[in-house]
Amino acid sequence: MSDNRGREGRLKVRVRTARGRKTSSTRWLQRQLNDPYVSKAKAEGYRSRAAYKLIEIDDQQHLLKPGQSALDLGSAPGGWSQVAAERVKSREGQGRVVGIDIQEVAEIPGVEFMQMDFLSPDAPARLEALLGGRVDHVLSDMAPHATGHKTTDHLKIMALCEAALDFARQVLKPGGSFLAKVLQGGTQNELLAQMKRDFAVVKHVKPKASRADSSELYVLATGFRGGGEDGGAEGPGAEA
Repeated sequence: MSDNRGREGRLKVRVRTARGRKTSSTRWLQRQLNDPYVSKAKAEGYRSRAAYKLIEIDDQQHLLKPGQSALDLGSAPGGWSQVAAERVKSREGQGRVVGIDIQEVAEIPGVEFMQMDFLSPDAPARLEALLGGRVDHVLSDMAPHATGHKTTDHLKIMALCEAALDFARQVLKPGGSFLAKVLQGGTQNELLAQMKRDFAVVKHVKPKASRADSSELYVLATGFRGGGEDGGAEGPGAEA
């Protein structure tokens, strides 16, 4: 806490609008330079400030445990995968973390990565083959490129969330969890109703690491009711 207070106590860095740079780009750069989570991520070796969102959520909800398995959808640049690997102890060989993204991701200790488009028709089959069994957690920090049009952006991110949920139903173990990014403005009732049928508890969470001016939040569903008998000890990350 003292480190954060120290950073927040500094004078803010002001960035001049350079020739050829858009005003929006200047604002983004200034925000990055003054963001304590950006500085903290660099100091602590995380790939992105987003790592602290998962850290805060997991500290509160106690999702990720040593020996478990997690699938990180849209993992670039790797912050969430790093946190998951630390918490399930896949670097020590106890758990397992698999990450996928359309972009290339540099190697992360304890993480198996596959570069692929999650929305491509062959993605589910390729992922299931890689996993070789069911997982304890499906994590999705996926977000489409923002258009600036609130309704359009909401519909696009909800489509990603729904695709992630559809896949989670196929690969989660009984009792597993699903965590995905959405936008404020109301998760569509039909999607929430689906989650409530499939999971024991469904709620929204917004970590402090989410910027105050951001409309993002996360939907967390725990206690997956599906999975069948094949969701037992044969799945990746299962205890011996």
